[in-house]
Amino acid sequence: MQQLSTLDVSIFIIYVLGLITIAYFVSREKVGHQKDASDYFLAGNSLPWWAIGASLIAANISAEQIIGMSGSGYAMGLAIASYEWMAAITLILVGKYFLPIFLKNKIFTMPQFLEQRFDHNVRMVMAFFWLGVYILVNLTAILWLGALAINTVTGVDITVAMAFLGLFSLAYSLYGGLKAVAYTDIIQVVLLVFGGLFLCYTTLNMISNDNGVIEGFGLLLAQAPQKFDMILNPEHEHYMSLPGLSVLFGGMWIMNISYWGFNQYIIQRALAAKSLGEAQKGIVFAAFLKVLMPVIVVLPGIAAYVLMPDLDPADKAYPMLMSLMPSGIKGLVFAALVAAIVSSLGSMTNSISTIFTMDIYSHYRKDKSQQHYVKVGRYVSLLAMLIALLTTKPLLGELDQAFQYIQEFTGFFTPGIVVIFVMGMFWKRTTAKGALTAALGSAVLSLAFKLGLPTLPFMDRVGLVFIACLVLAAVVSHFDKSSADAQNQSVDIATVEFATSRSYNVSAMAVILIVGAFYVCWW
Repeated sequence: MQQLSTLDVSIFIIYVLGLITIAYFVSREKVGHQKDASDYFLAGNSLPWWAIGASLIAANISAEQIIGMSGSGYAMGLAIASYEWMAAITLILVGKYFLPIFLKNKIFTMPQFLEQRFDHNVRMVMAFFWLGVYILVNLTAILWLGALAINTVTGVDITVAMAFLGLFSLAYSLYGGLKAVAYTDIIQVVLLVFGGLFLCYTTLNMISNDNGVIEGFGLLLAQAPQKFDMILNPEHEHYMSLPGLSVLFGGMWIMNISYWGFNQYIIQRALAAKSLGEAQKGIVFAAFLKVLMPVIVVLPGIAAYVLMPDLDPADKAYPMLMSLMPSGIKGLVFAALVAAIVSSLGSMTNSISTIFTMDIYSHYRKDKSQQHYVKVGRYVSLLAMLIALLTTKPLLGELDQAFQYIQEFTGFFTPGIVVIFVMGMFWKRTTAKGALTAALGSAVLSLAFKLGLPTLPFMDRVGLVFIACLVLAAVVSHFDKSSADAQNQSVDIATVEFATSRSYNVSAMAVILIVGAFYVCWW
């Protein structure tokens, strides 16, 4: 392990101070204007496409992506890049079919949309669920993997590193809200992309003994050919994580649609767009950047396998490569890594405060001013970070690949979430009871498959549970006549033009059932 030099530390300090200064600069309000809820949680619906696209990537590419996917690249190879390349396709689908619905309804949060479409109970259930997952799973994972990177490169104690990351993210995001996060994310993404590309260049050059990246890549292919298998066979040691063709035709689609389409932490940037056109252009920009991510986060992990074949745990691959960088360059790469971590922390705490304030608190305290809701949002961001700091080490301290932990845990609930939103948007007869049945059924069925069929890959489990939840929601909604009539009076709030005809709804359900039957039979 190599410590940071004085030059590296100086570069990093300049980055920290510069980011905080820029965040406060873009967060300033005009004289006489005070931040309201829209300003704080949705940047006043003023974000242009380039800020939306950059912020989407900065929020997504955090510690669990850089450190976790590099660790997975070290352990299983390029196959883990399937998440990134399929995400690019998913983003296009989200921009085309989901964003028009969300922006038409002028919502702050995903739970708010569920109340418009179903009822208050569905909104509350999902709001509390997302708060728990964001704080105890996502926020803790970002803190842990980020602290692990800092510890590996600098030797700073993991607890101290977590405290630094938490305080740094709050320092630049707490005052300005989403606007501060989104605009500083532009700087974060520039650092992330160029820092990651430089790290990739340097590691390939190391493998070739300074004979260039092309020769280095050729040697990497020759020395670790098994790391470039995209479709893993059943005998592969990591088949349970990426089960062959199921990656292309099964549960990974469900995971991606849930994450990019219905995840408050991600979609909030698009909700803050100037217009639908700006939001869609931002989504396309993010999809383009997504195609580059495997070069930045996975390829260095594979290179680490050749340079350090006995590394344990695998999640140390990326920070160990950073420690090999020359003085000055290491400071830039380190700043890029921390940039990704704190941008995700800032985004996550802002989304947590948005859900709590706008979905829960404002329901019980409707008589408060807009400025009061902003103040509550800031307090909630601070409290969420404190809870995460206290629970991170007990939850994640013994894990080898935290990225896979996140996927495994969220896979319990993802199928039900996708069913609720997809059927809510595209099948008018879906009722609140049907939606809640899908949510509960997702957790119960996932646990049953986990315990009853422990050898079933989680990706296959996600696909099977999704089909089962579709059927459950459709059956319960069909027999739930009492609430169906009442909901149909306001169903146009949550549907778009092409989803309002009876023929479309029948066709959509037929396609869903045929695809489901094919998937079950193929599996």
